[in-house]
Amino acid sequence: MQRHIQACRKAPEESEEGDDMALHRLPQTQRAYRELRRRILDNEMPPNAHYLEQELADALGMSRTPVREALIRLSDERLVEIRPRRGARILPVSVDDMREIYEMMTELEALAVRKLAERGLSRRELTLLEQALAEMDAALERDDLRAWARSDEIFHALLVDLTGNSRLSQVVATFRDQAHRARMQTLKVRPKPVNSNRDHGAVVEAIRQRDPETAAARHRQHRERAGAMLLSLLARCGSEGL
Repeated sequence: MQRHIQACRKAPEESEEGDDMALHRLPQTQRAYRELRRRILDNEMPPNAHYLEQELADALGMSRTPVREALIRLSDERLVEIRPRRGARILPVSVDDMREIYEMMTELEALAVRKLAERGLSRRELTLLEQALAEMDAALERDDLRAWARSDEIFHALLVDLTGNSRLSQVVATFRDQAHRARMQTLKVRPKPVNSNRDHGAVVEAIRQRDPETAAARHRQHRERAGAMLLSLLARCGSEGL
């Protein structure tokens, strides 16, 4: 858990340099998969864009074979559609998929929040949550939505990771990765997330007060509102091309 949080908090240049070094140590198929998946999730490879295998291989500086194998894996994750002799198409974010993902994240994170409130947190653990809250507030003050989104993801990761349940963390992290793409796609067209920051603060306060019912209820309400807004924006993106 702590390694994950530290990685998220690295300066951009430090993170990129470290990621590049780690990536180059991986087998080529794994490198191709990791890099293509990152570009898709960050919308650097936008929905409905088409790419030839050779085009992707040239961009990654490798042969077509590892790229082809990476695309098969990404196809299994419903991120791309493989088109024989025509390369791959980046699949758009599905509203139905996001509805299912947010339903699962909502319930699993509410479970995590309840457990934190029942157990109570140390001063150090509360400080980690408070630091994420402060960084979200500071990002909104300077209208930096990407920085806000990074701190928001750290906050939600902390709520789950602090339970110490590694299986819960792994499952929620998978859903969080899938939701990240939709959030980045809609980030510039969503309202300024002032209410979201208030919700986070209320959840932390309920955890601090050792009130599991309130903590879980506030978190569930927060995720349900956020999910409904995201689905609405995704529907607009699909119909209006936002």
